[in-house]
Amino acid sequence: MAQVLIADDSYIVRESLKKILSQSEHEVVAEATNGEEAYLQYRLHRPDLVTMDINMPVMNGIDTVKKIKHEFPDARIVMISTLGFQDQVFEAIKAGARHYIIKPFDHDKFFSVIDLVLSTPRK
Repeated sequence: MAQVLIADDSYIVRESLKKILSQSEHEVVAEATNGEEAYLQYRLHRPDLVTMDINMPVMNGIDTVKKIKHEFPDARIVMISTLGFQDQVFEAIKAGARHYIIKPFDHDKFFSVIDLVLSTPRK
């Protein structure tokens, strides 16, 4: 079972991800509505996995990835974004995110990415 932090400014997306994750052995230990909250929640909980939206207020997902990875190089972060933001997704990958998922996504795709990221050793 992995502990997960969900970082997304959309209540609907956070609820959807919580519902999907509740169908597995993973536990949502924290949520964040902006990048600064995500960073603070990461520091507090040190989850096994973070799902991170690209576009959030206060601090965007890319800057949040950079900030988390600077302090916690072994953090496992999966970017979640919509079509049309591929450039930002690739920038987040360069910053240290492990993978990405494009919305809308199906459960099988979501879990295959999550399982892949969780199966890779922390760096």
